[in-house]
Amino acid sequence: MHITDLPFARGFIRVCDDGWLKGWHERNGGNLSYRLSKAEAEEAAPLFTTGDDWREIKTSVPALAGEYFMCTGSGKFMRNIRENPAANTCIIQVDESGARYRLVWGLTEGGIPSSELPTHLMNHEVKKNAGSLCRVIYHAHPVNLISLTFVLPPEGKAFTRELWEAMTECPVIFPEGVGTVPWMVPGGRDIAVASARLMETFNAVVWFHHGLFCAGATFDEAFGLMDAIEKAAEISVKIRSMGDGKKRQTITTENLKQLAEGFGLSLSPLFI
Repeated sequence: MHITDLPFARGFIRVCDDGWLKGWHERNGGNLSYRLSKAEAEEAAPLFTTGDDWREIKTSVPALAGEYFMCTGSGKFMRNIRENPAANTCIIQVDESGARYRLVWGLTEGGIPSSELPTHLMNHEVKKNAGSLCRVIYHAHPVNLISLTFVLPPEGKAFTRELWEAMTECPVIFPEGVGTVPWMVPGGRDIAVASARLMETFNAVVWFHHGLFCAGATFDEAFGLMDAIEKAAEISVKIRSMGDGKKRQTITTENLKQLAEGFGLSLSPLFI
């Protein structure tokens, strides 16, 4: 048996490939991480190696001490993951302090986990501390979503309402709305902290002029959230490209309240 025969690894590989086919992962753009359950880690453990040195995470995630994560590799291309997952992905273990990690599988041709590892792990820690079922953190570069960051203000209400009004399903799929991070240098602690704070409230966080982070309990949930948000962004971009770009009608605040009542939703009062 190989790691890639295990269900969680197959799901991981599928998301990477599906995202590539969607056009969300130019070159080495985007990354994915998955927190293994205890049962999954125990099943995979006989296939792990433990000779790698401990390395600094560049942040501290004590709530994740001892946890295992499958991650994409830094500089690796999503388009290559289905063909050679062992060379382009890895499984890491966080140490008992929550400040270091070691490689236990993968990256067979060299490399390290994604440069966004601090953001991924801090987001995972936030979700775990909140008692959330989320185990997947997915980062991609959807074209229409990024395009909207050049015309909408970097604030959650403006972005959430634009997406909610673009497609009726959106308030149902993400009733909490979306968070936004103004442009920051990626890969460092500052943007990781800003994103983690927003993940306390939201399952989707927009990085302006960069991309989108989505959290989900399953690969389907995280990918589906990304897909729905990008579809709503595409509708918005097309509306803005028609004639004078003004909406003649839209999903109103009253409509949103009716939708919430009809579906038993708790729409965020921040955005109503």
